Amino acid sequence: MPDTRPDDDRSVLSRTMRILQSFRAEDRGVGLSELTRRTGLPKATVHRIAQDLVAARMLAATERGYRLGRGLFELGMLAAPERSLIEVAIPFMQDLFLRTHETVHLGILEGTEVVYISKIGGHRQAPTPTRLGGRMPLYCTAIGKALLAHAPQQIVDEVLSGPLDRRTPRTVVAPGLLRGQLEQVVELGVAYEYEESMPGIACIAAAVLDANDRPLAAISVAGPSTRFRPDKHSTSVRAAAAGTASILARRRLTALPDEN
Repeated sequence: MPDTRPDDDRSVLSRTMRILQSFRAEDRGVGLSELTRRTGLPKATVHRIAQDLVAARMLAATERGYRLGRGLFELGMLAAPERSLIEVAIPFMQDLFLRTHETVHLGILEGTEVVYISKIGGHRQAPTPTRLGGRMPLYCTAIGKALLAHAPQQIVDEVLSGPLDRRTPRTVVAPGLLRGQLEQVVELGVAYEYEESMPGIACIAAAVLDANDRPLAAISVAGPSTRFRPDKHSTSVRAAAAGTASILARRRLTALPDEN
């Protein structure tokens, strides 16, 4: 998680944010001593603020320690501009799941990463390095490539000139080869990944574009490379992304003020 806390660590807000941002996705309960270690704040300060956060439902106290509270989720859903996007995309994602019985993702572009904002998976879903609210690099995922191919040139240049870490033996780390893949994504309307972010995973994705071909989001389907053939689902994935874009465009038009 990026560090967005205020610079003044003496403020109550800064200390509160330091505590909240110290939690990790895998945490099931963090004790007071561990929170103190993670934040670097005095133990008495952590205890006092944590108790206030529990009272406000931002944290919950359990036998294992503190965990993030439901109040944060509720606030996040109220504030998220992606809420309408998720509402529109979910029926198309469900259709893709029924067709493929594989894991379906919805992601948005943020900086040089994709942020996953919705995910549908069944009982036999393959283990993937993704979670709701989680991030992955754009260059090594199908959903990231779908977004990157339509991203502003500044972002494309930043990704291609930056470090391209080899996450698996099949990760594409040559800038020229990656640029060629992005050009193919624009031409075909879909992006592919074959074990580039995680061994054993294959994926296909398509971007949800606005009227100016800017990426609002992308939809992907991922499954085990032993059974999932992404190319067989290109038409369905393109249709899901296009359908989502069409409904979002109609909603935007109906929301515009009448100029007559």
